[in-house]
Amino acid sequence: MLRIYKNDGVNYQELELGELVRNTWVNLVNPTVDELLLIAKKSNAPIDFLKAALDEEERPRIEIEDDFALILINIPVMLSETSYDTLPLGIIISPQNIITVCLENNPVVLEFNEYNRRAFNTAKRTRLLFQILYKSATYYLRYLRQISRLSEQIELDLRRTMKNKELFELMDLQQALTYFTSSLRANGIVMDRLLRIRSNNQCRHLIQIYEEDEDLLEDVIIENNQAVQMVEMYSRILSGMAETFASIISNNLNMVMKFLTSMTIILAIPTMIASFWGMNVNVPFEINHYGFLIVFAIIAVLTGITIFILLRKNIL
Repeated sequence: MLRIYKNDGVNYQELELGELVRNTWVNLVNPTVDELLLIAKKSNAPIDFLKAALDEEERPRIEIEDDFALILINIPVMLSETSYDTLPLGIIISPQNIITVCLENNPVVLEFNEYNRRAFNTAKRTRLLFQILYKSATYYLRYLRQISRLSEQIELDLRRTMKNKELFELMDLQQALTYFTSSLRANGIVMDRLLRIRSNNQCRHLIQIYEEDEDLLEDVIIENNQAVQMVEMYSRILSGMAETFASIISNNLNMVMKFLTSMTIILAIPTMIASFWGMNVNVPFEINHYGFLIVFAIIAVLTGITIFILLRKNIL
């Protein structure tokens, strides 16, 4: 999907595909080859820059080539109630336009729409870049708070009953935090490099950082660092929770096995005695009128002694 927008903070308009004029924002979502070639031709952007974000394994980085700068970051996405992932988002800055490329529609880019037109300006490319980074960081924080609430609910459910469903949900959350940790740290490196961009003469004409933009970038770095701290804390909490419940499950299994073993020993006593008295040979009390009661009493006594011993040793 290819969309071209132009917004000056008041007038928001979507342009035709052929109208790639100055100060526009080109948004590519899972673009076709023809769309990539069209934008590469009209903007002169390197085709490698446009394709970079289409690889799910691409790592966040900054690349400079001629009059184009590629800022590649990872943004968070929510797949389901308990499943989260990250996607590469490519932001290409040129002297004329700003281009974003992503494999899927995502909430970060969708924040910049007609209803929020006063909050951004496609002519201020550097500021729009930092605003996208800021939105990405805030979505990390939002999803982390959701993960925190979900983990608390899963913990309550696990305290009541040990079901595979809750354990799988816990595993999904741990996996999401692993993705978030890796992406946030890599994004932090990109942001630190952007903060030092003033000393890079090669980038200064592309990414012009004014005082208010630098303040925004510092806010982005603060939000990203806060997200890093939160994800590390939640990772430790979930890891500890998983280890605790794994120990509880193992302990419960041991208790069940111990109980079953004790019951096997207890039931073996009457079975063994009954087997002896059931043989087709002469046995004690075979002619005694109360023989059955005597045998039953012997079984009861021996079984009671066994139960008493098992109880004394805290086996049963």
